[in-house]
Amino acid sequence: MRIITFLLIVASSSLALAQEGRLIACRFASLDSNTPVPAMLTLSQDGAEVPVSVPSGSISTPVACFTTTNTLSFISAADRKPLATAAIPATTKAAILLFVEAPKTGAALPWRVFVIEDSDKNFPDGGAFVANFHNQDVRFIIGEHKVLLQPGKYNGVARPNQRDDFNMAPVVFQFQVGDAWKDASESMLRFLPGSRYLMFTFLDQASGRPKIVTFQDFKVVTAPPVRR
Repeated sequence: MRIITFLLIVASSSLALAQEGRLIACRFASLDSNTPVPAMLTLSQDGAEVPVSVPSGSISTPVACFTTTNTLSFISAADRKPLATAAIPATTKAAILLFVEAPKTGAALPWRVFVIEDSDKNFPDGGAFVANFHNQDVRFIIGEHKVLLQPGKYNGVARPNQRDDFNMAPVVFQFQVGDAWKDASESMLRFLPGSRYLMFTFLDQASGRPKIVTFQDFKVVTAPPVRR
């Protein structure tokens, strides 16, 4: 009888924890400014609807997202139809959710979500985060850092030491064309403590050419409470 009682207590505790869930500090962005993400809703801890706005060209302010299954679901604010889901790793407490329009197929949701853990490893202070959504290798140079990224890979880059008097450093992206590498973008960016860059490479569906999108972001001082 004691064993049965003990097992029931353990099962009840596990169920309570599963139902309790957790909060994630979420920020949102859209990869393609030509296709805006519609107004969305997700659910709060008490089951209320939480409005979600996904900007293009910038990253949203933090929103407290709630999950009991390590998956976030988003529905249209207009007709309540499912728009996207996002798988959140169990150890992630803060994330940037990047929305990408999905191929138009009958069964798929209209938006895919790339989840980036908002951590010091991915986002070194004053540095950059680079992700390759292109279907070929990409090379880039940020200051003294020279990196080759395979498709689907990403890399956090520390603040370059080789900066001029205005904290500017060169940023160069190259795409492979046949057996040769061609410069696609070359610029100077200012790398300051408390700020960071998010850089994404992908194949632009309209032009058929590789494209680079860069967001400048600043460290969030105040974020929604996240249950530990």
